[in-house]
Amino acid sequence: MEIIRQTNRTVLLEEVNPEKLDLITLIGNVKGVESLDDEKIKEINEHLLIRDFQDFLDKFTPTIYSYYNAASQRIIYTLERPEGVPENNVSEIRLDQNNDFLKMLFTLIDTKKNQGRRNVDFKFENVLDMISPKKVMEDIKQVRKEINYLYEKYEKLEEEDPKKLKLGDKLNVKFEEASRNYNNVLGMLPLAIEDVKTRLLLGESQDEAEAEEVQIGMLTMGDEGELKIVEISKEEQEALPVSVDEERSAALVEIFEEDYEEITENPTPYVKDLVTRTFAPIAVTDSNVDVEREIANYNNYLEFYKQSKDNFVQTAKPLIEKILGVKMFFDQYQTDDNGMRPTLLVTNCKVDMMVKTNNKPRIDTYLNTVNGKNSFENTIWFGIFPAVEMDSVDRIETRRERFKGTDKDDMPPGNTLESLTAILDLAMKYKIQIFFNFQANEATTFNDIATKGMDKYLNKTEVLLRQNYSEFAIPCLPNFSVIPEDKSGVILDKKMVKSKDGGVALSQQREDILKLWLKGVYIDASYVAAGTVAAYQCPDYLDKNFKNVTNMFPGIRFDIESGDNALKIPTTLAKEITGFTNKIKNTINKNNFGFVFSSENAQMNGMTINRITVYKARSMAITDDGFDSIYKTLVSTYIERILRFQTSDFKQDKIIRFFSNNPNSQKSIWINNKGFVNSVLQTGDDISYEIDLDNNVCHLNIVFNGNIKNLEVNITKSTTAVG
Repeated sequence: MEIIRQTNRTVLLEEVNPEKLDLITLIGNVKGVESLDDEKIKEINEHLLIRDFQDFLDKFTPTIYSYYNAASQRIIYTLERPEGVPENNVSEIRLDQNNDFLKMLFTLIDTKKNQGRRNVDFKFENVLDMISPKKVMEDIKQVRKEINYLYEKYEKLEEEDPKKLKLGDKLNVKFEEASRNYNNVLGMLPLAIEDVKTRLLLGESQDEAEAEEVQIGMLTMGDEGELKIVEISKEEQEALPVSVDEERSAALVEIFEEDYEEITENPTPYVKDLVTRTFAPIAVTDSNVDVEREIANYNNYLEFYKQSKDNFVQTAKPLIEKILGVKMFFDQYQTDDNGMRPTLLVTNCKVDMMVKTNNKPRIDTYLNTVNGKNSFENTIWFGIFPAVEMDSVDRIETRRERFKGTDKDDMPPGNTLESLTAILDLAMKYKIQIFFNFQANEATTFNDIATKGMDKYLNKTEVLLRQNYSEFAIPCLPNFSVIPEDKSGVILDKKMVKSKDGGVALSQQREDILKLWLKGVYIDASYVAAGTVAAYQCPDYLDKNFKNVTNMFPGIRFDIESGDNALKIPTTLAKEITGFTNKIKNTINKNNFGFVFSSENAQMNGMTINRITVYKARSMAITDDGFDSIYKTLVSTYIERILRFQTSDFKQDKIIRFFSNNPNSQKSIWINNKGFVNSVLQTGDDISYEIDLDNNVCHLNIVFNGNIKNLEVNITKSTTAVG
């Protein structure tokens, strides 16, 4: 691997954050330019090249924008910064690892992987509950606990003590964490919801969720020895000695009050009290609570929270699914070794913009720069093209809607087949294998293929057959379900009512249970497919799973379909169904179509495989035996690039030496190192050449276990006689 040190750089053809720079902008005007200079490539890499998931979040800061619409009394969410709205009225919601929705999805993926349970058996509701106000409050309580712990230690130390100063730094960080939502009313709603419940349901029964009137008292014995609990008067409560804990809490109350007033743009007494009650609660029983008003506030908060959360999820979900896809791409590299780690270049622009007539020359010039040189540091080998639109074949038009049905406009627009073919035309020219998938929804999951088969995929991709670019097009299926549509309901809470006897209770009526439907969350299969292939390019990654690996070669010839290879390197995602029927598997094997994932029951060395594995790895190139294996194109590209480098752009005399029987020739090195799982030439493989001097062409014949793949390169004639 001295010549080509990486064979897994991948380009993601997606827009992530329109506020950040994109590939078209960075390339700029290319009129009269054949190639970009090194400084420009360096600049593009600084902005768009990512090396791990955290690097992706840091460089692109995926963000949702929101503002309040007084006319409709709603919060409006957008993927782009809204124009015409004053900047100080626009809030930014960062979708990072601290976001409650993303945290919930990451936890869900990991839990499913660890449990190895199928979708039908997995308790989705246990994890989905993480985004309810109750769970948000649990996180806040943890912050509160840590603040109390640190402040207690801080107070005991002398001023200027280095230990006290370090604790001060930690407290500043925790207060910053607590203060993030001071100016965000929506962020404060879970606090307000739980605060009202805490105060009104103080005497709540565990079984009935109904509170009785509470009067704080003390246990005494009467004159005749009877036990009774008597109420403590307000004067008696105030006369009780103050404990150290209460003094510390009172001090924290003052600190939080001062902090809130300093940071908040428009402070209000109610929110200030809410902040202090949340982060520094003190034992005070308020007998002057306006129960009717508090119940009305609680129900209003809950309705508004549900509506706002629903609007946020539906706006953010497409972006969140992209974030999940990028995470899954990097997650497939399941080793801590720093070998040939996959890297991802994010174009950060819509595909339709890239293939426009005025922009296509820019992309062409960039690809010519990174893929058209004998320097392979920035060469792009793979591409990810997600979310291709698939027309519904099940929809039947009706004259009127008698009952509420599915929202016909619910699916966001995807990428078109026309855009895909335009990208494939460029990919063929620069030998980039494009992993693509149809839009991820309930109609493109494992469950759908298991029940309906794969005819619609074959029909939809027919236009990509027998084209010059066919071998560079890799359809990936099915897509992955993080949360299936029918299991994506989240109970936020129940409305509060006043009971007949004057108490307060949470309603048990069905219509008073506020439920948020996420409508399914999915991962595009192309991210996982590209991540898997990019991962096994690295010899260090293969070495973790196979015994016979050499560091001399990348994994370009590794055939994931061969033997137990797929079982040895499963994906990081848990199985979703019990498997495909034999009839459907026979159809898949008959056509050998696509990069197909499997959720079959399997064992290896007595161990059950609980994760999804690769079943087929084929491109759209058609052969006598069905569709062709993706490794054949990859090996051909690798050999052509090595040949160009070692023969100084296909010089005739150097081509002859390349294929000679000399032990040091490149062909001899490949032939003599066939015994490894990542050998360039495996058992049954061969390579030969034929020079056509009349047409200045060299024909390469690469034999893959008896199947021949032809490659043609233009040669440079020797100026001296060739012996």
